[in-house]
Amino acid sequence: MSQFFQVHPDNPQQRLIKQAAQIIHGGGIVAMPTDSCYALVCHLDDKGAVERLRRIRGIDDKHHLTLLCRDLSEIGVYARVDNRQFRLLKAATPGPYTFILEATKCVPRRLSHPSRKTIGLRVPENAIVQALLAELQQPLLGTTLILPGDDDSLTDADSIRARLEKQIELIIDGGACSLEPTTVIDLSGDGATLMRQGRGDAAVFGL
Repeated sequence: MSQFFQVHPDNPQQRLIKQAAQIIHGGGIVAMPTDSCYALVCHLDDKGAVERLRRIRGIDDKHHLTLLCRDLSEIGVYARVDNRQFRLLKAATPGPYTFILEATKCVPRRLSHPSRKTIGLRVPENAIVQALLAELQQPLLGTTLILPGDDDSLTDADSIRARLEKQIELIIDGGACSLEPTTVIDLSGDGATLMRQGRGDAAVFGL
């Protein structure tokens, strides 16, 4: 049975953030709000939690999972970023964008795309996510909370509780989220390619 935390969207309660971090360190899966949709997240290095997250979402290893990072410097640890890519990232972070970039050796091989060796990364503009990332001192691994058979993401904590309370360890209620997922921009090639139009404006990248 999931725990259920009501966390202030602008001033997250530190004791609840600490408890959430402990649950993640213990192998738990957490549903939490972001600056786009709710997401399912887990510890980057927990193979069992990652496999369980994929099962809940109904996705295989060809589906990019996303590293939720604190800032651009943390993206630079997990992805190869040249000057052109850095300028584009700087113009759009933090915000509702996911970027596909070439993974570095810091990314466990099982997390990068099996044929392309790329990884999805983002820097969310959400106080709850940023507080949890600061407590953990490392990225979270996440995916948009769209369940198998659904066309849209779940946008409020009560709906998530009704569907997932027996499958995940924690639901963070930070208020209703957007229906739109992140805009996905592939920067792993020579230019910027729009992979999915979501909440973020692709015009930032000339798309």
